[in-house]
Amino acid sequence: MVGVEFLKGHGTQNDFVLLPDVDGALELTPARVRALCDRRRGLGADGVLRVVAAAKVPDLESFGAVGDARWFMDYRNADGSIAEMCGNGVRVFVRYLVEAGLAEPGEFTIATRNGVRRVVAPADDPVGAVTVEMGKVGILGRSTATVAGRAVAGIAVDVGNPHLVCALDDTGLDLAGLDLTVPPGHDPSFFPHGVNIEFVNRLSADALRMRVHERGVGETRSCGTGTVAAVAATLHLADRSSAQVAVHVPGGTVVVGIDDHQATITGPAVLVARGELDEQWWAAANQPT
Repeated sequence: MVGVEFLKGHGTQNDFVLLPDVDGALELTPARVRALCDRRRGLGADGVLRVVAAAKVPDLESFGAVGDARWFMDYRNADGSIAEMCGNGVRVFVRYLVEAGLAEPGEFTIATRNGVRRVVAPADDPVGAVTVEMGKVGILGRSTATVAGRAVAGIAVDVGNPHLVCALDDTGLDLAGLDLTVPPGHDPSFFPHGVNIEFVNRLSADALRMRVHERGVGETRSCGTGTVAAVAATLHLADRSSAQVAVHVPGGTVVVGIDDHQATITGPAVLVARGELDEQWWAAANQPT
């Protein structure tokens, strides 16, 4: 056996281990995902992206029509759980496909657990920007998060995965000062499978500042679907149906466009390193911790 090929990349510092696995042959267990994402005993990441040929995914049709998508993004959270979608991960995934010669620059589609996503990766972009059509965004209602010992009102949003967006502007809470090393509380009856929680300050009609606690991960420097949810919730509260909004997160800035509940996200995607996982480490990483 040779070592397992890997790459490391990030989208606005939301970082990922990427595993090329064209034939879908890797046994990517939750234990291995946790080991890969561990920042002391592994490579360190917020999640794992496995690159699989769409034709090699047996249950692909259960995730929605695949159309002409040639590649499937198999995304796992850092705790080993499977996630439906990842807006920053999609961009890193697309950047790899183009740089590896598996897709031509320009517009094409990829398959995800939340259906097919159309993407645009311009040739020779100096910052590696990628645009992703995120599909329809749904407002689910209202709920609350508990942070700093207080219940904060939020808007529940479906971006293919669940989000709760809490505006802090009128709460007296300081966005920068929140302690998100402790998971914010949420209503498990509303979110039985957990939830990503965004805390937001509105800077202007077309700009937000955001921090996020992701389910299965913890606080991350950015969350692509979270930025879409934040913009959707903000527009909902302002009774607006469309806008282009810059969302500033600790890891950088993305631009989210929403038009009649259809969303896009544009932001950088960076490949940092590539290498080979030691075969003995890979075998040992499959043991539960």
